[in-house]
Amino acid sequence: MATKLPIAAAHCDHSPVDATDGEPLRVGDLAARTQKTVRALHLYEELGLLTPIDRSKGNYRLYDAGAVLRVRWISKLQDMGFSLPAIRDVLAEWERSGSASVAMAKIRVLYQQKLEETRTQMARLTLLERELESSITYLDTCDTCAPERLINACTRCDMHEHSAPELIAGLHAKS
Repeated sequence: MATKLPIAAAHCDHSPVDATDGEPLRVGDLAARTQKTVRALHLYEELGLLTPIDRSKGNYRLYDAGAVLRVRWISKLQDMGFSLPAIRDVLAEWERSGSASVAMAKIRVLYQQKLEETRTQMARLTLLERELESSITYLDTCDTCAPERLINACTRCDMHEHSAPELIAGLHAKS
């Protein structure tokens, strides 16, 4: 059985992990609970990210309730930009750590790096949001121009108090 990572459920938008009352989950049930395809779960198994606890009489893969948490963890790491091979590397590093404090320190460094990257990306997206809002506000006044006005006049538009935002001005820039 694969090493289980201690990951807390941070939010309650999913069914509880222990909702199976100790009954193993068939692969289709696990797929439904995690909103993944059966093929994705098979791929996770092939990569060593997920290990079934047994097989049913019908030869279906069976998973314990911890598999739900593992699949959610994999999804969150993918949301952070990790590829499946990189997630496999994280697990391998975790398993090689030797002690809980070393393992947790490595995970902390990794998550700290991702937090900084996320904050940087959020700052870029906030700037982009402002630029888009400004551009839309600017464009909202463009329907007041006379229909016969030529498009090249937009670079010298007298309908605006300020120059066009870059998302608008860039349309007129010559390369």
